[in-house]
Amino acid sequence: MWTAAMWGGISGSAVLLGALLALFLKIPRKLTGFIMAFGTGVLIGAATYELVGESVKKGGLEPTLIGFMAGAVVFTTLDWIISKRGGSGRKRSKDQDKAKTDASGGLGIFVGTVMDAIPESIMIGASLVTGKGVSMLLVIAIFISNIPEGLSSTIGLKKGGFTKWKIIGLWASVLVISSLASLGGYFFMDSAGEYITAIVASFAGGGIIAMVASTMMPEAYEEGGPAIGFMAALGLLASLVLDHL
Repeated sequence: MWTAAMWGGISGSAVLLGALLALFLKIPRKLTGFIMAFGTGVLIGAATYELVGESVKKGGLEPTLIGFMAGAVVFTTLDWIISKRGGSGRKRSKDQDKAKTDASGGLGIFVGTVMDAIPESIMIGASLVTGKGVSMLLVIAIFISNIPEGLSSTIGLKKGGFTKWKIIGLWASVLVISSLASLGGYFFMDSAGEYITAIVASFAGGGIIAMVASTMMPEAYEEGGPAIGFMAALGLLASLVLDHL
């Protein structure tokens, strides 16, 4: 049980790590873009192999299609709402440098980050239900993708006038939320049947794919240029290797 909370916290801690790097170090934008592109590739692989692929194997095509489409629609809708409230730039540091982010926009960035973290953490906890241990592919994929999110989001919060300690407190709360979501995923999926499990897993997969396409890919290209295509391919290749270890 507590193992689920621990792994959820580890994945969520990457946002705090990214925030600390942004607060105390000058990180080259190109490096941020490369990290985000690599994380994009790993996340796509994790969503495909660990979530959608396993959903088809365990529950069949029907619940997988239902869950995947629902996840993509729900994430896109919530992302649109959050974007209207100032959270559109949570992964876009360049946009945040050009425009002033007010307090409500800073809150939108925070809420958007939480929205990204919850389904990911739920599936980390759910991966422990099989008794084979946590899915390291999911943990690594989410951890890598959360570092540049912490970097970019922190720039937006700084523009909104948030103090260093308030920023650290916000991202520390994301760590706690990730732990609780992972714990909740463990308890919920432990009593769920294969059909429901397939829907929930593919729901997370659809949300993750929609997230990387709308937020991570554009930011990675703006920061890293054409070379990010190669980095994303390396990330996908890394997820394939991790899935077969």
